[in-house]
Formats: sequence, C-alpha cells, structure tokens
Amino acid sequence: MHILITGATRGIGAGLAEAYRAQGHEVTGTGRSSGAEVTLDVTQPSDHRAMAAQLEGQPIDLLVCNAGVYLDKGNDLDSGYAPDLWAQSFAANVTGVFLTIQTLLPNLRAAPAPRIAIISSQMASHTRAPGGSYIYRASKAAVLNLGRNLASELTGEIAVGIYHPGWVQTDMGGSSADITVDEAVAGLMARFAALNHKTTGCFETWDGRAHAY
Repeated sequence: MHILITGATRGIGAGLAEAYRAQGHEVTGTGRSSGAEVTLDVTQPSDHRAMAAQLEGQPIDLLVCNAGVYLDKGNDLDSGYAPDLWAQSFAANVTGVFLTIQTLLPNLRAAPAPRIAIISSQMASHTRAPGGSYIYRASKAAVLNLGRNLASELTGEIAVGIYHPGWVQTDMGGSSADITVDEAVAGLMARFAALNHKTTGCFETWDGRAHAY
C-alpha cells in the first residue's frame, strides 16, 4: 500500500510514517523541511504543483491530511486573534487540505480502493464550545465541513473520514496531554483501516467513538 502523509516530519505525522513503514508499506512523507520525501508547504500552490509532477503516475491508496497549525493558543479575547493569524491558520488547516486532496486526486483515482483521512479535532464540534482558541476551533470546524462535503461528492469513488486524534503529547498538544504519540498512532491506523464506502463521511475519535458534529 502506498500512503502519503502530510506533516510527516514530527508529531503524529512522523509517528504514522514510522509505524506504516514498519509494517512494510511504501510511505511518502511531506514536510516543509528538507528531511521529507516531498517538500511541501501546504499553503503554497507552487509546492503542490511540484508535488504533482514528482508523484505523477504513482497510485496513492491512503492520503492522510495531517499537516496543520495552532497559532492562537493562549490568545486573549480582548487583544489577541490578530487578522494575520486567521489568514495563516485557514491557509494551512483548510485551504492546504483542499489543495492537497485536489492535487492528488489523479493518484488516488489510480488506486483500487483509495481513502482520504483528514485530521480535524474534537474542538471542531459544536458540542465542545467553552470559548478560547477561536481561530483553531473555527479552522478545524471548517475542515470537518470540507471533509463531509468531499465524502458526499466522492461517494462510491473515494472514501473520506475525519478524525480527532486525541489530545496528544506533541509540541502542539504539550507534555500534559492525555495520550502518547504511539497511542494516537495505533488508534488512528485502526480507524483508517476500517474506513470504507459504508463509513465515508464519519467523524470519529482516535479510539473508535463516533463524535458529534
């Protein structure tokens, strides 16, 4: 199986890449640094064009849209959430996901049973709205909506799932988070394996629970 993972140079993305390689799969990891197989800043259309050329003709069985940013952590309602943070966050967390999927549609369509996994967050759900992190919450809600609509349009062709990876001990999640990268990776891999045309459009947690939209 050929798996492409965005944001694969650290955190959950790196953990997924390592685990899939250990199982013998072909993994293409992307990242903004030169350590990735494909150099990709998901906000840059030129990088997407270069990726398309580099991967032309290569089927992709599973695309994991993992790359994302959390730029407004700790911002104050009265003085924070600057306009440029909104623009940067949506460019990475929403537009970047769409451009990645759009760019790789030919590769996905060349695979026998292609799947797309979008990493969102429980913070996207209307059932978890305690305030704060307004930009991150809004961007993750937007990518949840994007995934749901893609699932509808690609019904019968490409299965699409949206996932909450857990509160994970990464640079983004912090050392006090609930679960380790290894725990998140094992759970997510099980979710991706279960994704099919009957479950397309699902919004699930890393440990297999359906999440309210």
